[in-house]
Amino acid sequence: MFKQILVPIDGSPTAALAVAKAQGLAKAFDAIVTVIYVIDPYPFTGVGTEFAYGQDQYFAAAKAEAGTALEAARASLIAGGVAVNTLSVDGHSVHRSILEAAQSIGADLIVMGSHGRRGIEKLMLGSVTQRVLGDTHLPVLVVRD
Repeated sequence: MFKQILVPIDGSPTAALAVAKAQGLAKAFDAIVTVIYVIDPYPFTGVGTEFAYGQDQYFAAAKAEAGTALEAARASLIAGGVAVNTLSVDGHSVHRSILEAAQSIGADLIVMGSHGRRGIEKLMLGSVTQRVLGDTHLPVLVVRD
């Protein structure tokens, strides 16, 4: 039924729950899991030469965080006997980057976590999961924390 499962992660405990759920599904359906981490190239704006230095520091830290999160997910899936690929991409629109990756790997399921933000927090921070749900025709399994 499912052969290519995409799991977007952000290094959070909720993302780890999504990885665990994807692992169970992948074992049941003999599927391959692709774990993706989307790095916003630089979410801040500003002016000045010292700002460029901050951008380099941010990007190095973001790449390191992505690598750590992807390696943890990869190790967990391999330990569970699941075939896994990892992918780190840069993109200002996280949900668009997820959907583009789903299309490029031929995903037939997206498994992703939701932090369950509500009220003003959801309004201010938005919801990547909600945007993915609104823009895809693929099945999406939402794992709540």
